Amino acid sequence: MNSAAMKSLTRQLWFEVPGRRGFVNITGTVADLVRESGVREGLCLVNAMHITASVFINDDEPGLHRDFECWLEGLAPHAPTSAYDHNRTGEDNADAHLKRQVMGREVVVAITAGKLDFGPWEQIFYGEFDGDRRKRVLVKIIGE
Repeated sequence: MNSAAMKSLTRQLWFEVPGRRGFVNITGTVADLVRESGVREGLCLVNAMHITASVFINDDEPGLHRDFECWLEGLAPHAPTSAYDHNRTGEDNADAHLKRQVMGREVVVAITAGKLDFGPWEQIFYGEFDGDRRKRVLVKIIGE
């Protein structure tokens, strides 16, 4: 029987990305929180707490990030803003809601031997699709 005590840590990260869109690598910050938590075996949830932002895992390669930007804009172009029913509420961010839906709300990463357990090249990113305002990401770490 395992006698290790359950541990948890909850933190909020805040972002204010200048401009409409951007990607921020938050892997180092999340890894620091895992170390702070003292969890050796467990799970780490990283969750965008705004409906026009995303958290996702992929490679930290600038060309890929430009490809994401072009691909997402092709799927849900910002303009013309009149093309979206949501924007009839006075907003202009319907495209940001759609981009978030595609890129995802959260990631869960295993913690093994006190470290984030990634595959090759995997990194955690905050994705902003309606920037120039402060937004929050929740990090919840639980385990033994």
